[in-house]
Amino acid sequence: MMAGFNMALAVLIIALAACTTFARGTFSAITAFLAYGALLALAWVQLGGIDVALTEAAIGGGLTGVLLLGAASRLRGGESVVSLPLRVGAALLSAAVSIVLALCVLGLPEPPPTLAPEVAANLARTELGNPITAVLLAFRAMDTLLEAIVLLFALIGVWSLSLDQHWGGRPGVRQYSDANGILAYAARVLPPIGIVVGAYIFWTGADDPGGKFQGATLLAAMWLLVLMAALADAPPISRSWLRVALVAGPLAFIAIGFFGLQATGDFLAYPEGFAKPLIIAIELALLPSLTLVLGLLLLGAPRRGAQP
Repeated sequence: MMAGFNMALAVLIIALAACTTFARGTFSAITAFLAYGALLALAWVQLGGIDVALTEAAIGGGLTGVLLLGAASRLRGGESVVSLPLRVGAALLSAAVSIVLALCVLGLPEPPPTLAPEVAANLARTELGNPITAVLLAFRAMDTLLEAIVLLFALIGVWSLSLDQHWGGRPGVRQYSDANGILAYAARVLPPIGIVVGAYIFWTGADDPGGKFQGATLLAAMWLLVLMAALADAPPISRSWLRVALVAGPLAFIAIGFFGLQATGDFLAYPEGFAKPLIIAIELALLPSLTLVLGLLLLGAPRRGAQP
């Protein structure tokens, strides 16, 4: 029965990928992409990759889908129709890449080359129960640091699209909502729950599926809900506290990396017995920075002056 479910899931994922490619309307394509992301997260659950599933649902499907919807709303009326040959070419190129990757995986020698035994042998030194977090912040810490910095540069790129007269102002448009409406009610009820759940997902990431990216996505969603309900307004990007908070996480990550260099001789290495507290300190420092970056990415470039 499970094999039949997995086969149906694989067929649906491929069908939604084709629908995303060949959909005539932008909104239809984005809707198919959102459903594709949700099913892809379910596929990762079936494969036992709960951390990857959470990231796919939060970032790959959720955040990316909302960014695409925002881009589509700005392009409304000015978007060009993509020709059928170009769509077919994109589909064939995607299929070719997938086939090449599959052949590479299937062509690996038996047993395939892997560093998994070495990682497993040294995993206990991190004192973390979640191997995903241990790998991302111990064995691949440089990649994780660069991911946080890339997100920060992406936000700067979005801000650079602002008009000169709006630079330093508030991102997005001013929201207006009925103070007694359902949206305002939801923005008062859901954020406290979302903050608790987001904090739990973050904290449990040291030993169970979860972590900073998943928790930050949920916290950013709660912040955006409050903004959409007009219970608060986005801060001007010229605020000093905002810029400090954005860079504080990556800077703390780099500082701990240099501490490891001083203590062990290697950048981003952890002294014996200090791996877990230092990793938790990194994640704790990155959480507010990532929350702000993700929320501000969705709000877009400054479109209003510093004063409302």
